[in-house]
Amino acid sequence: MTQQQTLGVAVIGTGRMGADHVRRIDRTISGARVAAVVDVDPERVKGLADRIEGCTAYTDPAAALADPAVGAVVIASPGPVHEAQLLLAFERDLPVLCEKPLTPDPASALRVMEAEQRLGHRRVQVGFMRRYDAEFLRLRSLLAEGALGRTLMLHCTHRNVSSAPGFTSRMTINDSVVHEIDTARWLLDEEITAVTVVRPRPSGGAPEGLSDPQLVLLETSGGALVDVEIFVNCGFGYQVRCEAVCESGAARVGDGHSMVTSAAGRWGAEIAQDFVVRFADAYDRQMQRWVDATRRGEVEGPSVWDGYAAAAACEAGVRAQESGERTAVELVERPDFYR
Repeated sequence: MTQQQTLGVAVIGTGRMGADHVRRIDRTISGARVAAVVDVDPERVKGLADRIEGCTAYTDPAAALADPAVGAVVIASPGPVHEAQLLLAFERDLPVLCEKPLTPDPASALRVMEAEQRLGHRRVQVGFMRRYDAEFLRLRSLLAEGALGRTLMLHCTHRNVSSAPGFTSRMTINDSVVHEIDTARWLLDEEITAVTVVRPRPSGGAPEGLSDPQLVLLETSGGALVDVEIFVNCGFGYQVRCEAVCESGAARVGDGHSMVTSAAGRWGAEIAQDFVVRFADAYDRQMQRWVDATRRGEVEGPSVWDGYAAAAACEAGVRAQESGERTAVELVERPDFYR
């Protein structure tokens, strides 16, 4: 593909995240168009396709990937079907932006990793969008410069207004803390080696059976500690913060430097109510970078190894939840293919 050609993208999964990516490709970024949309709901996917010129609706991912107009794939379907859809993309050697999780567990992530290596070149970028957030990018740059000395600790906060129906304690790790796991690995350039989970008394706002909030402690291969407050029913807004404590200083992102208003005898700033709003710019930047790299014939960003390492840490986190004990993360040796 030459730099001048428009990239035809198939979006698999048109729920909230997938529909937002359809909108983003169609209206916000450059160099790509939505060539196909795929969903198990035929009415929903047809409604989306009918609003986009040259877009075809499918209920079968294999049929969509066989469409000659499709040159790349965005996977935004539920995690349990990612492995099968990634393998379909590999059969056609198509570049993929796969929303997290890469797959729901490290065993399936390993199978995807082995399949990608058999291709002989990278094809997958995993959608850890915080790596594209302007504040987090500045924090990583600051830490990499070393002006504050070595990073000793990260203090992280991850709060949601409320949890979705059916949200479980395991999902606090697999669907929420997974972001802090990847962020810590990326900021520190170290692997997570052990996880401990401590549970305070549950909030009265938490649904019955859900342990919320929780405190998750991550240990890294370089000796840093990362603590994560995960509170998925805080009731007031969506907040993601990270403070790096270093040998000669500290730096914090995520305080929400938004517009401040004065009205009705009060002043204050707005708190975003969900991740789509808070990380809108990061999602845009991630998609544009993926499209630009794909059109150059390159693959950037979080790799299948990153998806696997996050899955392995999440698995240890769930075991730590259940046992109440410090749990080691089990990782295979990192292949040279991903170095």
